[in-house]
Amino acid sequence: MIRHTVVFKFNDQTSAIKEKDFFMAINKLSSITGVQNFECLRQIGKKNNFEYGVSMEFYGTDEYEHYNNHPMHVHFVNQYWMKDVADFMEIDYQPL
Repeated sequence: MIRHTVVFKFNDQTSAIKEKDFFMAINKLSSITGVQNFECLRQIGKKNNFEYGVSMEFYGTDEYEHYNNHPMHVHFVNQYWMKDVADFMEIDYQPL
């Protein structure tokens, strides 16, 4: 199992409408074959400057690579992520 987690912060100039469009688009990624337990999250703590998070799981490396290379994911990254995200941290976990 791989748990893919990304925390991020929007650019200062990203409007509320663009944020809504961003989340509508990112939620569609949950339909890619192999994606499980997909969640969009809002940061409530004050220990870092990130505002939101996305978490999902995959059975293994093949499913994770399928997701990463899927045209829907590539389009989302180019159309939304690269334009609207100011800073992020990506962590991919496997159970011990």
